[in-house]
Amino acid sequence: MVQEQAAVIIVGAGPSGLATAACLNLHSIPYMILEREDCFASLWKKYAYDRLHLHLDKQFCVLPHIPFPHSYPRFISKQQFLSYLDDYVSHFNITPLYRRCVELAKFDEASNKWIVKARNLACGEVEDFTGRFLVVATGETSNPYTPEIQGLDTFPGDVLHSTQFRNGKAFTGHNVLVVGSGNSGMEIALDLANNGANTSIVVRSPVHILSKQMVCLGLILLKYIPVNMVDTLMVMLSKLVYGDLTKYGIIRPKEGPFFMKVAYGKYPVFDQGTYNKIKSGEIQVLPAISSIKGNEVMLENGKTHPFYTIVFCTGFKRSTNIWLKILSIFGLLIEEGDDYLLNDDGIPKPSVPNHWKGKNGLYCVGLSRRGLYGLNADAQNIANDINSLL
Repeated sequence: MVQEQAAVIIVGAGPSGLATAACLNLHSIPYMILEREDCFASLWKKYAYDRLHLHLDKQFCVLPHIPFPHSYPRFISKQQFLSYLDDYVSHFNITPLYRRCVELAKFDEASNKWIVKARNLACGEVEDFTGRFLVVATGETSNPYTPEIQGLDTFPGDVLHSTQFRNGKAFTGHNVLVVGSGNSGMEIALDLANNGANTSIVVRSPVHILSKQMVCLGLILLKYIPVNMVDTLMVMLSKLVYGDLTKYGIIRPKEGPFFMKVAYGKYPVFDQGTYNKIKSGEIQVLPAISSIKGNEVMLENGKTHPFYTIVFCTGFKRSTNIWLKILSIFGLLIEEGDDYLLNDDGIPKPSVPNHWKGKNGLYCVGLSRRGLYGLNADAQNIANDINSLL
């Protein structure tokens, strides 16, 4: 059993973990990063589709202390972002411990330290790590989620999660169903249509469709005027540009896009061209699925459609509530779970701006449903707070 110590243990080597490590580095605070994959930023490196670009202007996506190169465009591609992260890791000499899957993290009151047990996936051994502070940096997109649908196991074609989709080149001429109308679903549907697939997308819930420029304007305005006023403007602009969406099977929510982002973590759709494909009929909008029998997908409106492939763009679940425990005394577990900082879905209970700090040296970064822009502030706040306590 390997035992290692550091002042700070960071769980997760995505952008959140890397940003926190960089900020701690500037304070000369020793840390270690535990990462279950074999690389940093694994979601970007291994599980993102080819055409992915950052949905927000680069000014809202930069990590702490290192700007994007001046040559980068306003909206950065996946490859450009990965190149930036490579330089970031090199600059701050960040060296995560890879293939460490955290199985338990608990605060030991006797030693006033966090004890983290992680399985080394290379050898199967469980290793112990101790630190005065624990930072949860596992992100909002940790474990891919596919819903249970009656008859899905009878479907003879390929069933993919969005993390397994790269591009639409292999689907030319085939009937492909995309399930989920968030940004990944809309963009994957667009990629499929652009590559000649007969594309349908299930839009089950009301959704806001905005352009990138609208969203960037909204983010700037939020610094000066209330969210309800910004939302009113966003909906007005959306109606002006996209018109009546109900004739295409899409309903706008009654609540505003920025309110929904903060309250429920539901992003508006950043239109990349999907709307025009829907308008032209190249992408067909369908209601929710009721069941599947063979390659026939039955919808809630009673109609059935045959498909060759189904791509689930149905998001992620977080596993923090499984491994994060709050208190033990002399090795005896007294309380299960985190009763203050994170809820059962791994999202902070305290509201912004007090969402990043828990009790007993527990912190979270990048879980406030504010994307890269939010994790930048989280990482700096955490490092500054830890530095004040040492």
